[in-house]
This record gives sequence, structure tokens and C-alpha cells, in this order.
Amino acid sequence: MTTAQTRPGLYPVDDDLVRRLVAGRFPRWAELPLERFPSGGTVNAVFRLGEGMVVRLPLLAGGAEDMSLEREWLPRLAPLLPTAVPEVLGAGEPAEGYPWRWSVYRWLAGENPRAGAPAEPALLAEDLADFVAAMRSVTLPGAPQAYRGGPLAALDASTRAAIAELRGIPGEGVDCDAVAAVWEEALGAPGWDGPPVWLHADLMPGNLLVDANGRLTSVIDFGCMGVGDPACDLFPAWNLLPAGAREVFREALGVDDATWTRGRARTLSQALIALPYYRTTNPTMADTARHVIRAVLGEA
Repeated sequence: MTTAQTRPGLYPVDDDLVRRLVAGRFPRWAELPLERFPSGGTVNAVFRLGEGMVVRLPLLAGGAEDMSLEREWLPRLAPLLPTAVPEVLGAGEPAEGYPWRWSVYRWLAGENPRAGAPAEPALLAEDLADFVAAMRSVTLPGAPQAYRGGPLAALDASTRAAIAELRGIPGEGVDCDAVAAVWEEALGAPGWDGPPVWLHADLMPGNLLVDANGRLTSVIDFGCMGVGDPACDLFPAWNLLPAGAREVFREALGVDDATWTRGRARTLSQALIALPYYRTTNPTMADTARHVIRAVLGEA
């Protein structure tokens, strides 16, 4: 993972606070080494605890809601999925002035794949398709609504606002007419009319871990999970995979034209909104957004 600058307004979390929280809640782990882990994420602070654990603390209230969601659903999902997912080893509560729930997870080894140039793109595409297919096949009752699982039209206003904002940032070099055309075309595609399916709903490169051979070993950060439009888990096609592997991913999942169009548009929308928001505060997120825009326009 790469270290990212963070935007203002996040709760200040440092080593001393985390040590006090761990000592108060889990005295048996109080003497273990603790070190902040560099991350391009924007919602949680991550600290390595000893050799086999990681402490994850929300930096804003929305992240605290995600933490509760993971505690409830990850133990049920884990046996149904082909890759490792975060395992909660300890549930922390507000203390020491820190206002939200936090968790201790088992450490998952691996590296984030590099957008556009993973080591084994076709094999990684197959691994990702296996994970997405397994999520779709989950039938656990009482599922929450996924954070990004609703109709594409719900993103229209925010996407158009982002395009307008990018028109005022000529240094980014985004072809705003071209991305607007892609978006307009997608809005005319048929919506999802089947039953909602289980989704991770945030399959960004930073939420994937691969081994030294480039194979998918773990998927992390399930804070957006729930049920919704299956197009929402097609993000890796444009935020990670090169063109050839993108087709491997699509074929393995059997994605129809309308769902592919919605998936591409959803990925583009997220990138268009993220780029002006993170361009001066989080290089990792901004670079991923630029990569997505190039990939989508290249395909279009």
C-alpha cells in the first residue's frame, strides 16, 4: 500500500491513542509492537499489532457504521467465499475520548495489485470473477442494501456536477465531452430487473491483496457490502485490469451488454467524483480515478 495524504475533518488518531485503547480493552495485547500501516484509504486508520493482527479505527462516523456491518456479516460470509476476508479477533468500543467502535483483525499478508499492470492479469481476472460469482450466489437472509446498489439514475446529479467541476480544472486533461457522452449513453441502458444480489460494492485495488505470483488471496474492507445491482461489482474491469484481462473477467461472469454498460458507467461516475475531491489530498485515490477515466474512454 502507499501512504496517502488525508483530507481535513477526519478524527485525529495516533499511536498513543491506539496503545491506550488496546491496553484498556485487550490488556493481553498491550505490550505487542504497534506501528501505523501506510494506506491510501480514506475512511479508516490502520495499525499493525504484533506480527499477526491489525487494528482498524474509523476516522469518521460513516466508517463506524461500516465497522458494525463487518462485525455482523463477515463471520457469515467467510465460509462461502473463495478468498480470505477480514476476521475479527477483538471488538473495541468507544474509550479514551475516541467516539466509535473499532476492531482488531487477523493480519492478512499480500500486496495491492497495480492498476493497469497486475503481475498475472488473466489469472487475476479469473480469481476476481470467482469471488464476484461467489458473492452473487450468497443467499443469507436479512441482507442490508449495498452502499452503491441502487439504480444508475441515482448517480446522475452528482456525476454531472463532477463533470462540470472538472471542466474548470484544465490541468487534469479530462475530455469532459467524451465522459459526458459515455454517461448519457449508459443512462439509456436497461436497468437491473432481477433480484438484488450480494455485493462487496467497493472492489478497488486497495481492497484487494495478491501474493508474489499475482494471484488474489484476500479481499478486505467490506463496509459497503449488501445487495443490489450486480453491475456494482464490475469495478475491477476498469480500475485494475488491462483490456485483455477485462474480457476474461467479463466472459467468466457471463455479463450481458446492459450490465456491462452500467458497470462501466458506475465505475466512471465514482472516478469523476473522486478526482476533483482527492486530487490535492489523496494521491492514491486521485491516480486510480485518472486510470479509470483513461480505461473507460479507451474502451468507448
